[in-house]
Amino acid sequence: MILFYYFFSTIIFSTNSLLPTSLFLLGGLLSGLLAGLLGIGGGTLLVPLLLLFNYTYPQAVASSSLAIVFTSISGSIQNWRMGYINLKKVLLLGLPSVVTAYLGAYLVPLLPKSLLEGGFALLMLLNIYLTFLRTQLNNQQVSRSSRLSPIIAGLITGTLAGLLSGLFGIGGGVILVPLQMLLLGESIKSAIQTSLGVIVITSLASCLGHLPAGNLLFSEGFLLGMGGLLGATISSRFLPRLSDSVVQFFFCSYLACMSVYFFWRALNS
Repeated sequence: MILFYYFFSTIIFSTNSLLPTSLFLLGGLLSGLLAGLLGIGGGTLLVPLLLLFNYTYPQAVASSSLAIVFTSISGSIQNWRMGYINLKKVLLLGLPSVVTAYLGAYLVPLLPKSLLEGGFALLMLLNIYLTFLRTQLNNQQVSRSSRLSPIIAGLITGTLAGLLSGLFGIGGGVILVPLQMLLLGESIKSAIQTSLGVIVITSLASCLGHLPAGNLLFSEGFLLGMGGLLGATISSRFLPRLSDSVVQFFFCSYLACMSVYFFWRALNS
């Protein structure tokens, strides 16, 4: 405990001021709340925050992935304690994502900045669509005849989640939850709980993929992750009591603003 306190204090006071430190902790807290509530890693908040402080895109993606490791582990432990984690489902989706997360991390330094930021803007718009699709799927029964084989569906879902994680510094939950519901016929709560477990794997793979290039910022990632630990614990227990429509409105409004911002950055790159 003493060593942990010393390490945490060293990281805080090694930053230029307390303002970035406070914002990193707050950003991590908000991403953790989103993780527990929506089954996503929170990179949609973390990457823009890091870019705001003039970190490079690869640094923002890599450090966001590191923070998401903390957040997803926290939420997954909470779900495991309550008996909501299915390890077979997590591995089915998580193992294919390892290869594509490495691939995404490898491609980041090779692709133009404008293309990456434009892709992030498109991801925000896709996220809005998938949020509404998820709500629609939750309100209707998916026909069993329309589902793929669990193995094929798991390969498709895990592969896409890993690629998004490596390229954009997100956990992959934006694609994991809707596809689990659509292809595997999972309920929304079961999909969210499985998604958090898979995100542990995708974010770890993304971190390792970015590590050789020196883009992983441990201090910033740690601070964001500590805020995320608290946020994920809170949301896993309390935030599901909030109205889904209210959460969806604010989340989609944020995504719309971020998509405009990243399109603007891409055009000016």
